[in-house]
Amino acid sequence: MNTTQQPVRAIPAPVAPALPLRVNSQELLRQGKSIQIEHDGKIYELRITRLNKLILTA
Repeated sequence: MNTTQQPVRAIPAPVAPALPLRVNSQELLRQGKSIQIEHDGKIYELRITRLNKLILTA
């Protein structure tokens, strides 16, 4: 009988794919027409257009 034990190898746990985050625009804009978003040191503006579309500008 061989009593030599094999080293135990760690098996990485499977990583679940990240689900996209969904945010309601009304909650994000808080009844306003635009918000400013800071990203990577730059300021962007997310606003609602006259045709009720969203536009993001730098």
